[in-house]
Amino acid sequence: MPGARAQITTLNDGIHAVDTEYVRPMLDASHLIIENGRGAFVDTGTNNSVPLLLDALQQQDLDTADVDFVFLTHIHLDHAGGAGLLMQHLPNARCVIHPRGAPHMVSPEKLIKGTEGVYGVERTREMYGEIRPIDEQRIVVVEDEQWIELDGRAMQALFTEGHARHHYCLNDPASHGVFTGDNFGISYRELDTRNGEFIFPTSTPASFDPPEAHRSVDRIMSCEPQQVYLTHYSRVRDLDRLASDMHAGIDAYEQMALRCREKQDRGAALEAAMYDYLSRRLIEHGFKGSDDSIRSMLEMDVQLNAAGLVAWLDRMDSRREKRR
Repeated sequence: MPGARAQITTLNDGIHAVDTEYVRPMLDASHLIIENGRGAFVDTGTNNSVPLLLDALQQQDLDTADVDFVFLTHIHLDHAGGAGLLMQHLPNARCVIHPRGAPHMVSPEKLIKGTEGVYGVERTREMYGEIRPIDEQRIVVVEDEQWIELDGRAMQALFTEGHARHHYCLNDPASHGVFTGDNFGISYRELDTRNGEFIFPTSTPASFDPPEAHRSVDRIMSCEPQQVYLTHYSRVRDLDRLASDMHAGIDAYEQMALRCREKQDRGAALEAAMYDYLSRRLIEHGFKGSDDSIRSMLEMDVQLNAAGLVAWLDRMDSRREKRR
């Protein structure tokens, strides 16, 4: 992507949302934090996003040597697929990863295989390119509640494992905010209405855990944030309402999955139920777009959420069989 020009939204307290252009505009954000001329990225998008992140540094008058950290909230490839390549451009950066995720960024073969299982080999290559390993010496394996400083700006990793067992959120008291990865759901700016932001949980395969998902939302809210920064997509602020919507959505997903448990084709049944649920909620929220526009915006998330619920049911079935 030579000559790539990053689309940047400057937010607050030295935080900038960089559109990684994953799949479409304004679906996936990397957040660049700048403190006294030192930088950190939170999530990276894919290999295709790396030229955009490097351009974002230039636009903010930073050199690649000015970046001290790359925080990966978790290792799903829309969040971490570009980390290995990006680290090759950032000579002084260390990559901060959950202990369950770190081995897979050093040796990404299993991660690639898992992604191919969701998307297929060809589409994985097209979407993510060649996943580069990260030198183990440049990785910080973060502990729960560990504080890390960016030129005196202290930020705290909080293990939040409802979306994935290798997930942490990054509490940033300087901005009264939390970088939530996928544990505070998805909220696309195109779906905002006069009633505010629209949010829904993401149950992407293969580790969705409803009780842990509830605990993750509660842990984020325990930081008493004024805003949170989602990878999909960026800052939201009406947090009491959105947290309530997240809890209701997690419960709805669980009940939806259980209703489809005995269906012959769980995947198809859950895709239909997921679309009906999200589109109905979106219309109730005041969205005025056509059914075609709703389908276009939600199609990928409907498919991934349904697949994640199928995986959750499969795990429950497996545990039930073992108890027999």
